Amino acid sequence: MKKKILSVVLASAMIFSLAACGNSTPAPAPETQAPAQTETATPAASSSTDTAAEPAAAEPAGPDARGMIDGKFAETRHISVELYDRNVDGGTEAGNNAWTQWIQQQMLDRYNVEVEFVTVSRWAESDDINNLLASQTAPDICYTYNYGAIQTYANMGGVIDLAPLLAENKDLVPSMFDWLGDELIYQDLDPSAGTLWAIEGKRNEICRINTFVRKDWLDTLGLKEPTNKAEFEEMLIAFRDNADTLLGADASKMVPYSISYDVGWRAATLIESFMDPDISDKEYYVNGYDDRKFTENGTKEAVRLLNKWYNMGLIWKDFAVHTGDDTSEDDMIKAGFVGAFTHNYDYPFRNGKDSINATLAAQYGDNAKFVAVNCFEDKNGGYNKYSYSNSGDRKVFFPATNDEPIASLCYLEFMSQASTVEYLQIGDEGVLHTIDPATGAVVLQAPDEAHHDWYQNSGKNIDMTINCNGLRLSTPELTTLSLAFSYSDVDPADVQHAIEVATLDAQVPPTPSVGDIAAETEGTDLAGKRDQTYDKAVIASEADFDSVWDAGMAEYLAAGGQAIMDERAAAWDATYSSDMLP
Repeated sequence: MKKKILSVVLASAMIFSLAACGNSTPAPAPETQAPAQTETATPAASSSTDTAAEPAAAEPAGPDARGMIDGKFAETRHISVELYDRNVDGGTEAGNNAWTQWIQQQMLDRYNVEVEFVTVSRWAESDDINNLLASQTAPDICYTYNYGAIQTYANMGGVIDLAPLLAENKDLVPSMFDWLGDELIYQDLDPSAGTLWAIEGKRNEICRINTFVRKDWLDTLGLKEPTNKAEFEEMLIAFRDNADTLLGADASKMVPYSISYDVGWRAATLIESFMDPDISDKEYYVNGYDDRKFTENGTKEAVRLLNKWYNMGLIWKDFAVHTGDDTSEDDMIKAGFVGAFTHNYDYPFRNGKDSINATLAAQYGDNAKFVAVNCFEDKNGGYNKYSYSNSGDRKVFFPATNDEPIASLCYLEFMSQASTVEYLQIGDEGVLHTIDPATGAVVLQAPDEAHHDWYQNSGKNIDMTINCNGLRLSTPELTTLSLAFSYSDVDPADVQHAIEVATLDAQVPPTPSVGDIAAETEGTDLAGKRDQTYDKAVIASEADFDSVWDAGMAEYLAAGGQAIMDERAAAWDATYSSDMLP
């Protein structure tokens, strides 16, 4: 069995110091005490009975030190918030729609805080946020998947240290602490310096990646769903060799297996099957600078197999020239030219009537759909893969230009409240969801034309629920029940099956708290070098594979990859005592 990291709460000393701030709601400022009243003699004309004067009315409480009365600002504050723009065909204006207007009204009513949304391209978010930070025009609340960028600007004084801010204002964010817990809030706390540059978001759905195959193509050719690499390869060959049967006049457009330029993500189930299922937490972490598994043991052999398939004509020949901001791959999948692909565990079900499966069914019948399969066996005969951890989602941070950090905390509190997240995810009944009468499950649906402004540009409004990634309903039971029903215009049974496939033999990756790794901010375009090596190695001739891979790896390591691995190893050893090491 794989040894697990013993629980080490690096932030315990800080959290203990916060105990005095444990009120769940802001305490109102004390009322002004009226002066003590004294008895006075009644005038001669009045009754001879002495009476006490009526006590003076208490003065209204004034704003507290934060400028708030009962948790609401006395004077209107203004904050700006980052929001991804996915440029969705048929969607709404990313920064101005019914959802953003609802958030703005809620924040104004609850906190007297005006919210302005600043949109950045989802597909170029690292570049966009870097440019905004460099020009000191970044929104007050930013989020990114790239912690290295946060760290870089923090080292330059461009990011607010959230540790003292939370220590002084914990009473303002009880829902955030309830939702994320100390573990995620302080996940990135530096154990020696005590600095906290970002707060980790939480994944409420930890399924990650699946491999999908065309069910109707299998049926047409009399094939069973593949259960191992050999059967998967045989299936791809059958697709290639029967293109005329499967596609007729479009036979030349046949793509047995599709991956994209982002090989490390899009071939994850294959890559992870070549890794040791019993890998130690330390080895996984030291080699796990990113989630593309580039330097993990076993990755090279997985890519060697992809290279073989590419040279056999089984992989989309043009994958390396298409970037993430074009729709070429999705277009050919929806057109019905692709037999298999690996992607996010729910990818065929996303986007309602425009989803892959709904589009295929509309053209070719209900049996024309992709189904999830476990087909890449590990050395033990299981299906080793990695789910998400609860952490590892977007990191929320405040640039140093943020002059409203308290109001920004109020926004995070609002976005942590269960009722807020639920409404943003499922909206009003009859508009964005119905209730299944047999099970009580929440069934999401696309809004009709009359309610188009409630269209969600990102699934379950993930771009707005900035510290929640995944369905979060009123109870965990309802969430689990409804998850398979949370995609409109597809069969819930297919979604449920995809969840089961994604969770079989899945490991939760370790998330140690060892402090900032300085080398992670110093590498030279490591992601670019990684992706280029993956691409070049897949499309190389089989004879050149080793030289292409080894040269690309050497360049990656020399550009900073080795320094990261060395510093990670040292940080692990410094944080965890010898008896805790796997």
